[in-house]
This record gives sequence, structure tokens and C-alpha cells, in this order.
Amino acid sequence: MIDTNKRTKEIRCAIYTRKSTTEGLEQEFNSLDAQRESCSSYIASQRHEGWVEIDKLYDDGGFTGGNMERPALKQLLEDIKAGMIDCIVVYKVDRLSRSLMDFSRIMDTFDKSGVSFVSVTQQFNTTSSMGRLTLNILLSFAQFEREIISERTRDKMSAARRKGKYIGGRPVLGYDIDRSTKKLIVNEMEAERVRQIFELYLECEGLIGTIAAIEARGWRSKSWVTKNDKLLGGGFFYKTSLHALLTNPIYIGKVTYHEETYEGEHQGIVDPAVFAAVKKKLHSGRVNLGDRIHGKSPGVLAGLLRCTACNSLMTHSTSGGSGRGKRYRYYVCNRATKRGHKTCPRPSLPAEEVERFIVAQLESLTIDETLLNDTCHRVSKSIAEKGETIQKELSLLKTSLVNSERAIEAFSIPTGDTKRETTRLESLASLTEQQTRDIRRRNELQDQLAKIQAGAPDRFTIMNAIKNLQGLWEHLTMGERSRLMTQLVTSIDHDPSDSTLSITLSPIGLKSFATNPTDSSNQSASNLK
Repeated sequence: MIDTNKRTKEIRCAIYTRKSTTEGLEQEFNSLDAQRESCSSYIASQRHEGWVEIDKLYDDGGFTGGNMERPALKQLLEDIKAGMIDCIVVYKVDRLSRSLMDFSRIMDTFDKSGVSFVSVTQQFNTTSSMGRLTLNILLSFAQFEREIISERTRDKMSAARRKGKYIGGRPVLGYDIDRSTKKLIVNEMEAERVRQIFELYLECEGLIGTIAAIEARGWRSKSWVTKNDKLLGGGFFYKTSLHALLTNPIYIGKVTYHEETYEGEHQGIVDPAVFAAVKKKLHSGRVNLGDRIHGKSPGVLAGLLRCTACNSLMTHSTSGGSGRGKRYRYYVCNRATKRGHKTCPRPSLPAEEVERFIVAQLESLTIDETLLNDTCHRVSKSIAEKGETIQKELSLLKTSLVNSERAIEAFSIPTGDTKRETTRLESLASLTEQQTRDIRRRNELQDQLAKIQAGAPDRFTIMNAIKNLQGLWEHLTMGERSRLMTQLVTSIDHDPSDSTLSITLSPIGLKSFATNPTDSSNQSASNLK
């Protein structure tokens, strides 16, 4: 119990209570209160020994006993070191700790300060070797119990995932959580925004370009209201958060657990083909610095130029450049690289010469009436589709603004509760900021729609776009040239036997040389001298 030398003195007793979860803590009489009441009764029964309960409370609600990262425990240890406490009273040993290692550290602090430790449901004396043995046995079982509970929890989560169930975590953009069924339900406005983010990534240059486009639209990450009416989330997108969104299989109706993927109960909101295309682009964009230094960067015609003799793609490479020497760029046949250059009639082509040759050939193409009419039709259709997309987002923004207005009205009413007033004001400020962003985005979309509805480019504009390609080319970066070529051309076949290049135009279109490229298929064969 306590040192007999202190029985004539006043023993200052501190009660420590803990509960692993926050469930039920909002009740008028909760688990912490029950623990404290038992400890208080025990201290009162030892009043003849000089025991006195101190007024200060040490309660850790919602903290695990598996570590020492607990605010009340830290405060308790500080007060012990300050000489303010003579005895620690707990309801049960595992309330103080469920880890043998942590408990050993705590007991060491107790011993150095001459503090006794008592569990009201497990009688032992920490000042004797037998008492310490008993305590260690009890702690071993407490730690074993904690590990068993952890294993059961992991097994339960794994079984739930295999059945496609959502098992919690931070809410994700595009879905809300039904608090009664614990299931994901589609948030239509956010779902449309998620789909547009995926499309933006396919159109933009990497994650940074996509983030810039997202910022221009005033979009933020997922925001939600907690059980305590606190508004969380709604922050800016960063590379890590955007990458997490673009690679989250939850958007195609799947759930994951320990790198295993299962069919989910919820509805997917992104086309699996789009998700796969984004995944491929993310993977293909991982060119490290070492590869660039050693000439393995993709090149302007990457994925387009192929050797017909070997039926193999030609990849970009460089040579030379030691010291201050000039580096030379080439396109090399993949098969020749793997099996030896003697296996290919012409294993490499000078990169800059080939690129300029392709540009010159594109400029000299003659588009016939049928192809030109088809191109104009495709451009008009593309503009109509863009208009429909903008109208859909405007409709969703209208709904969002109505909901924001209602929420702002609700949060504008003072709660009368001092503790919740700060949360109310923070939520009100966040909602007002979101409303401002939505209004700004609505105005931008209305301007875009007005410009789009001005009409499709005429035949002359489309023809002129191709004719201006050479002048435009000189002002583009390597990355911009690569994107432009990918939009214009489906494939470029190199026949080593007669040194000809056959160009197949892409059906995507031509408008973007003057706005956004859209074209139909055509083929031109010319000699490369």
C-alpha cells in the first residue's frame, strides 16, 4: 500500500482515469466518472491513514493505453516531479498503461519521486518485490489483451474490405458518409468536380499544371462537418493530395486493404477507362534525373515514330557531350538497341532533322473538301460538348450556392454556448469563403460560355492553323512540341528500305493552333534525305 513512515503524514492522492474511445463521453455520467467515483470511495476508506484526494483532475478520454502520448498523463508526471503528489490511484492497472515498457518508465518516475501506486480492484504493494512481480504479471496480461484486440480489429477490417464495405477514414471528395449506415453515398456536385479533375489532368502538363487549373476554378479539397458541428477540410490541393485523389480506386467503385483491391458496395463516379488513362500518364511521367542526363528523356516524337522493317517503336537518345562538347539527339529503333544495330537497315535517325521534316510535311498537306467539312463538323461538335459541360457545372454551382446560403443562415445564429461559439464562427467564415469562390467561378464559366457560343472556327481558320505551324514551332518548348505533335499525329512510320516517312494524322482536330486541335485522318508519304 504505502510506506509506514508516511502514515502519520497527509498522503496527497491523485486519481488518474482513461478511456480508449470518445464514445459515450458526452453523457452526463460516463466511464471516466465511474472510474473516478470508485477511486474516490477507496481514498475515503483510507482516510484514517492520512489519505486526501486532491482536486485536480487527470482524465484522458479517447486515448489508447498503448503509448504515453496522453495530455493528462504527461501533466500527471510533471506534477509528480514537482512534488505535488504522494500517491497515484487508478481503477485498474491497464488504465495507466497497457505496455510493459511504458509502465516500467512510469514506475521509474514514481520510484524516484517516492510516489506510491494503487489499483482499487487489484490489491498489491509496489514497494515489495512480490508486489512488483504481481504487477508485471497483470501488465503482461493487459498488453496481451491489447494485442489480441488489435488483431481482432485488423481481421474485422480485412473481412469488411473483402465484402466491399467502407471502414472509415477521412471523407473523400465526391462522396458523403451516411452516419446511420456507415456507407458512402455519391455527392453529385462533388462527383462532377472529381470527373473534371481527372479530365484536367489528361489535358494539362503534369500535377503542377492540373493544380493551377484547379486553383483557377476556385476548387478546394473535401470539406465536412463533424458531430460537434466543426467544419474541417476545404484546403488547397497540393501534389501529394492531388496524386492521392487521382490514384484512389474508390472512384471506380473499389476498396483497398493492404494493397489488395476488392469490389466496393458504393457506386463508382469515374469511368474506369479514364482512371486507367490517368494511371498510365502518371506512370509514364516518372522519368528520373539520371535518365534525362543519359539521354533517355521521351523526345518530341516519343510513342509516334516506329520502324516498319523491325515493327518496333523508335525511342529518343543522345550521344556525345563530354566536357563542353555538343550533344546530338537521335531516334533509335528499340529492336536494334536490344539485338544489335546490324539487325536493322537504318537503326537511328537524327532527331532534330526528323522533327523539322515532319513539321514541314504537315504544313504542305492539302486538305480536300470532304476532310475539311468533316473537320469543321468535329470542331462544332467539340464546342457544343464543351458548352454542355459548362452548363452542367453552372447548374451544380447554382445548387451549391443555394446550400451555402442556407448553411450560412444556420451558422449565423449564435449558439449561446461559449465553447461552441468559436467553432461556429470558424465554420461561418469557411462557408462564406467557399460561397465567394463559387460566385467567382460562376462568373468565369458564364464568360467562357459566352465566348464558346460565338461559334466554331471557319474553314479558313482551320487551314491557316496548319500553315502557321512552322512559325509556331520555333516558339515552343520541347514539352509543348511533344504535346502538340501527339494531338496532331497518330503515328509516323519510318521505312528504312527507301528512307520514307508515312504520317497518319490524328482525328482529334486542328482548332487549337488557332485554339484547340481537332482533325481527321490523313496520310502522307515523303522521302527523308
